[in-house]
Amino acid sequence: MKKYLLTFVLAMGISHLAFADKSNLKPYQGGEWSSLVKSANGAPIAIHFWGVTCPACVKEMPLWGGFLKSNQNAKVIFIQVDDVTPESMQKMLNKAGLEKANNYYVVGPFDERLRYEIDPKWHGETPTTILIDKHGRATRKTGLMNFQQLQSSLIAGREKN
Repeated sequence: MKKYLLTFVLAMGISHLAFADKSNLKPYQGGEWSSLVKSANGAPIAIHFWGVTCPACVKEMPLWGGFLKSNQNAKVIFIQVDDVTPESMQKMLNKAGLEKANNYYVVGPFDERLRYEIDPKWHGETPTTILIDKHGRATRKTGLMNFQQLQSSLIAGREKN
């Protein structure tokens, strides 16, 4: 009996450690957009909306991982919008090298009200990146990212007065 109990306790401890890796996924819900933007403290920031079920996102996410590896000072936030399990989100982030990035997931439905708060003209297409310059002006880019332009916007945009 003690042997089975010890095995059970060890198995529970190991499974608990496996779930601890998913703690970098933070919930995002309506009403948080302005605080997310303010988190950049006046620096240029990119907020990238993606989905596990989006074929273009699957293709692009590793490119984001490479971009952040080469531009470690770039401020980028990732928000996953699909209604999928945390495990599937984490698997895609790990594969892209983004497991330690600033990752969020939409808690409730990704509905019109939530999208309207972010950008009234946006219909929710993914991938979409919203670039916010140091003056707080937002530009939305739907589709695959041009990473040279992104580097110019985030890195050089921080240095210009």
